Amino acid sequence: MPTRDEIAQQALALPVDDRAFLADMLEQSLCEQGCSREEFAAYWTGELDRRMAEFERDPSQGVDAATALAEMRRHQQSRFLRNSE
Repeated sequence: MPTRDEIAQQALALPVDDRAFLADMLEQSLCEQGCSREEFAAYWTGELDRRMAEFERDPSQGVDAATALAEMRRHQQSRFLRNSE
């Protein structure tokens, strides 16, 4: 059975439409496990508000989306390599 990092790596390699479909399916499964869509949305709205407030306090710490995505991919790849050893 593949590890969660392997599954994540495979999911990130999917085309955008397939990733969106998968994200929706995962959201639905979380909501079926005890939270409503409204609670799920409220949680992420709060998280986005928190992150935006953090950025507004110190914009010098922010990075553009392309840089952030590249850093996440590098991090994910290094985790994948560590777990496959």
